[in-house]
Amino acid sequence: MATSDLETILDLNTLEQYCSAIGAGTLLKSVVLFEQLLPEYLSNLQQAAGANNKEQLCSEAHKFKGAAGSVGLKRVHHYAQLLQHGEDPEWDSQHQAWLQQILTEVTADLQQLKSFLEAKA
Repeated sequence: MATSDLETILDLNTLEQYCSAIGAGTLLKSVVLFEQLLPEYLSNLQQAAGANNKEQLCSEAHKFKGAAGSVGLKRVHHYAQLLQHGEDPEWDSQHQAWLQQILTEVTADLQQLKSFLEAKA
């Protein structure tokens, strides 16, 4: 994958800094933990959306955003950031699309992240 494509998916600057500071292997352990927690994160997001519970959906998006950002998942972090801001004028018309982007992209993005880190370890 081209670096420019990877920059859309991953926060390469942050990942490079993390790798320098703590090592790719240590960061990969955090990614594995994120991967283990991912089904719960996604389930919570979907349940809140399905219940039409805006406050809960924004709260779950905030939690997911922090977790995704902490492992360098730039693209899904971006959509979670949009999703967490229920006061945004576009939220009512866009929140389902933002959630769908997360659900669609996160697994492939996570695989790209793991490949990136494994190559550095």
